[in-house]
Amino acid sequence: MNKTAMELVKEAKAEIREMDLQQAHGKHQSEEVVIIDVRETHEFSGGHIPGAHHISRGMLEFKADSHPALKDKDREILVYCKTGGRAALAAHQLKKMGYTNVHSIQGGMDAWDDADHPINKP
Repeated sequence: MNKTAMELVKEAKAEIREMDLQQAHGKHQSEEVVIIDVRETHEFSGGHIPGAHHISRGMLEFKADSHPALKDKDREILVYCKTGGRAALAAHQLKKMGYTNVHSIQGGMDAWDDADHPINKP
């Protein structure tokens, strides 16, 4: 059966945990988590959550195991993209790779920006 991108995102969201924006912001402030930005390089360069590590969605599976911030598969990880679709897919893949405490940030970078949370901009 062929599936659309949005059907795949819906399936992924049923298998992962999303974290609401307020809770994600609190975790970010306390520096308790690893934050992964799975957007494309030009998106990340245009502005990102301070302290976020950039691993584009297309390279995630290849880079995750060797990325220093992701050595501990039990560490809490927050994943985000622009609005949440790519992050849900990425969180689902990380879960399949054995990461046990992965969340996507609900609403992604757009919601983070709309809430006036800090952003590193060039």
